[in-house]
Amino acid sequence: MITGLAGVSIWSSDLNNLLPFYRDLLGLKVTMESPRYVILGGDDTNRPTLALASHSEVHGRNQDPARHMLALATDDLQADWQRLKAAGVEFVQDPTAEDGLQLATLKDPEGNLVQLFQYEG
Repeated sequence: MITGLAGVSIWSSDLNNLLPFYRDLLGLKVTMESPRYVILGGDDTNRPTLALASHSEVHGRNQDPARHMLALATDDLQADWQRLKAAGVEFVQDPTAEDGLQLATLKDPEGNLVQLFQYEG
């Protein structure tokens, strides 16, 4: 029986194109690291994780960035948006209220879309 989401993987031709963005800029904690594969998340193994990895079949920037989006929860969307904008991160959607949540959409260094979510109420 499927019991839930274990995690998401983002593949790259070079893991080091993505790792500093997710680890240093977004602040996700590295929980496992090898030369070609990194898992980011928390210490709780029951929560979904993000894997970044090098893959021989992936080359260059994502040519279809809207195909999938990683969603990250935040407790202060406005502050994170301002911090990331100041760091030069490209946003394709500034903070917007939609259906009981605030969200903003940004691009990672390879053009993958990432959404920041803050639930209202």
